Amino acid sequence: MATASKQPPTDALAKDALTKPVPANDAPATNAVSGSGSVRVEIFDQVYNLRGSDAGYILKLAEYVDGKMRAVSEQTATVDSVRLAVLAALNIADEYHLLKRRLETPPSDARQRTSKLASALDEVLKDGRRTG
Repeated sequence: MATASKQPPTDALAKDALTKPVPANDAPATNAVSGSGSVRVEIFDQVYNLRGSDAGYILKLAEYVDGKMRAVSEQTATVDSVRLAVLAALNIADEYHLLKRRLETPPSDARQRTSKLASALDEVLKDGRRTG
């Protein structure tokens, strides 16, 4: 399960976070506060120190990735964490592209309504030019 400790915000963005694995023997069981503005998270039993301006957001991302990795590990026989991370990343990329495609392609009823509204606007503008 992903966990984090909140640190003072930094100028770095969460998506540009710096990751640094911490060896298991150096990682305490509870979250530790560091003076460097980092957030300590645990993803698939590996501890990372991440930097970003929003510790809560970083925690959400870490929890999501941890959940994906655990879901993949339950469905596959592999115990290799690198393979699990790649498979989880592919799942996340698939979700992203499906949502992106859905947002880029409006539903057909929205296209029809847009077309009708554009035609009505054209008619109003034509009438305005004739009378104005």
